[in-house]
Amino acid sequence: MTTPPSAGIPGSRPYEPDLRHHGDAEVRGADAALTDLAVNVRTGTPPAWLKARIAASLDGLAAYPDGGPARAAVAARHGLPPERVLLTAGAAEAFVLIARAARARRPVVVHPQFTEPEAALRDAGHPVERVLLTERNGFRLTASEVPGTADLVIIGNPTNPTSVLHPAAEIARLARPGRTLVVDEAFMDAVPGEHASLASRTDLPGLVVLRSLTKTWGLAGLRIGYVLAAPETIADLERAQPLWPVSAPALAAAEACSEPAALAEAAEAARQIAADRDHLLARLAEIRTPDGRKIHVTTPAEGPFVLIRLPDAAAVRTRLRTLGFAVRRGDTFPGLGPEWLRLAVRDRTTTDRFTEALSKALTD
Repeated sequence: MTTPPSAGIPGSRPYEPDLRHHGDAEVRGADAALTDLAVNVRTGTPPAWLKARIAASLDGLAAYPDGGPARAAVAARHGLPPERVLLTAGAAEAFVLIARAARARRPVVVHPQFTEPEAALRDAGHPVERVLLTERNGFRLTASEVPGTADLVIIGNPTNPTSVLHPAAEIARLARPGRTLVVDEAFMDAVPGEHASLASRTDLPGLVVLRSLTKTWGLAGLRIGYVLAAPETIADLERAQPLWPVSAPALAAAEACSEPAALAEAAEAARQIAADRDHLLARLAEIRTPDGRKIHVTTPAEGPFVLIRLPDAAAVRTRLRTLGFAVRRGDTFPGLGPEWLRLAVRDRTTTDRFTEALSKALTD
């Protein structure tokens, strides 16, 4: 379903979600003591070896940062030449660069998904159309839903907040000459085997893949990500970027996280996340609402988070906070509403504590 930004959710009164609300708002200030299921950064990170690599870079802070070695390391990690890589201050900066550099006449954002791409396009003066994927088909993409005349298309894979992993072949169907296809793969390294990734593809016209190192490695405060695209696209985005946009510590992290040992550690983390997610899904399946219904969970979930729908979700979310847990509200994502909540995957002990609290919140 294609809508202008003001159209809202089918079957509900028109509204405009807060595109600038993110999960970190749930755990700021006095709320920092809450057990955090609102932010999708892996707990227990960054690891000690990565902290040491970042700390070692501090001796070179007097020099302007040189992104060459990190750019080469990221390129090698994906089997690409360095001219197809642009390092950025997190994936969020990449969305701003795309919005600034784009010469699109009909940009389309596939929702529900991370809201910063649309916010960046709007800030740059672009009119934005939304393709709203629906619960009826499990929020799964069919390429034909995107207007053929769209010349800029943005989609997440796996998608935040639905945890849906779209088949690579279906997303590839969106690529065509004259169109820029932006695929946000910020959570792809949390998928075992990254089997739906397009990061190493060079045969799809207009393909731009965004990656983040902040989620798996616990570097949200450092801000490091990158863009993979054709050299001419990289050059356009680089011209929209300020000088020295990525700090020396962030460059050190990018280089370190692209090395074989780090990739092996990330792969093991992805397998653990999948196992912990299965445990979360099993525990959620045991819970009943006061009228005896199961909690609705969007499945199959393949990201480090799950999306649930339940009655009075806003009240339940507030009650969970009094019980010590923060979860992500869903009504700020276009295509969702106040009955949706997003839950980050945590270790089994935390999940058991949380699901007990959720049962209590539903009862109360």
